Amino acid sequence: MVAIRLRRAGSKKRPFFRVVVTDSRAARDSSFVEILGHYNPRSRPAVVQVDKERLDQWVKKGAQMSSSVRTLVARHLTAPPAAAAVSATAETVIMTRPAASADREGGAASAPKTEQS
Repeated sequence: MVAIRLRRAGSKKRPFFRVVVTDSRAARDSSFVEILGHYNPRSRPAVVQVDKERLDQWVKKGAQMSSSVRTLVARHLTAPPAAAAVSATAETVIMTRPAASADREGGAASAPKTEQS
């Protein structure tokens, strides 16, 4: 039987999971047929990215989702979280650089001149 389940990756005490299609008799971190997405529980909010079309295709073929994958799909893939869109916009604002100032271009000439009588 084919199963859709989580495969652990990441280092010690820093878990990161891949959603994979694998033979149900295979060990948790052994070989797999296809990677459908990933899940990072350490980020806030948790990041879940799964190819929904491929997931549906495998389920139609008879693959069984594990209880943890079923829960992830039910909780995180029904609607995209609004917080992710807000944080992406905030990152864009933070990452923009100000225009280069004249001081860096050898710019004593750009200093305001005052007239002295």
